[in-house]
Amino acid sequence: MNTLLFQYAVEIEKSGSITKAAQNLYMAQPNLSKAIKDLETELGYEIFKRTAGGISVTDKGGEFLYHAQKMLEQMAEMEKIAGRNDDTDSYYKLSIPRGSYIANGFTSFVAALPTMDDLEITVNETNTLKTIDNVLNRGYNMGIIRYQKKDEEYFSNYIRNNKLEHEMIWEFEYLVVMSKMHPLARKDVISRADLSEYVRIMHGDIEIPHAKYNEDKIRSGKKAHGRTIYVYERGSQFDLLANMPTTYMWVSPIPDSYLEKNNLVQRACKAENNLYRDVLIYRKDYMLGERDKLFQKKLYESKVEVASAKYV
Repeated sequence: MNTLLFQYAVEIEKSGSITKAAQNLYMAQPNLSKAIKDLETELGYEIFKRTAGGISVTDKGGEFLYHAQKMLEQMAEMEKIAGRNDDTDSYYKLSIPRGSYIANGFTSFVAALPTMDDLEITVNETNTLKTIDNVLNRGYNMGIIRYQKKDEEYFSNYIRNNKLEHEMIWEFEYLVVMSKMHPLARKDVISRADLSEYVRIMHGDIEIPHAKYNEDKIRSGKKAHGRTIYVYERGSQFDLLANMPTTYMWVSPIPDSYLEKNNLVQRACKAENNLYRDVLIYRKDYMLGERDKLFQKKLYESKVEVASAKYV
């Protein structure tokens, strides 16, 4: 049985609403409703009663939620064992968004390590919620989270409530990346309207605290996005962009070396709410070491490289 579904059910009880729980879990409400239906089918009984006024917990559901909460607490304690500093020299783990300038900094960091004898390195390119979980519960040394500047208050509270240290890395505008053969590649000024007839590439597990906006579009029969291809790693996005000249993607600034290798260009595109922040996070009880400082140095150098470039 998937214990992630336990977390969903516990969050619904705590929130008192499937819609509110979906927002807290950064997922679409229809997906959360289906997940709970699947869980109830597997259990053989209802956890929640759906009414016009909302939801209520059934008798059996109450017993289930009690034990589910206890199980989640025990699992969290077991996972924290991985985060103890009793063998810190043997592994190094980073959780980052799928940003090419960050990946470039990570590569430079690994190349600059004096030695990798008896050292295992893990880098997990993932979304913000997963990165926070990786740092809090899964023994990751540090993480980088990405969010829109307009959501600063939300994420500041989230970081503070989870007792994390944080440092701002960069505030930037997303750019549009596309093939050099794209019909818009030579256009001086690109607008959102220009992009509407082309295929958008997106990361499929990006989680934002605005699920309700997309839910409303689903209920009204409108698509949250037009023609879209969802990917889950950067390799696929570069292959698609390079080989399908009608695709584009919103991205953080990409190093020139990545663009040249894949025959791509990136262009500025003025749009509302297009200011993003990348923030470094780590546990309050974590002491930064030499590797952490080296990673920060190489990350900064990569940021300076892309920040100094000029975009049309």
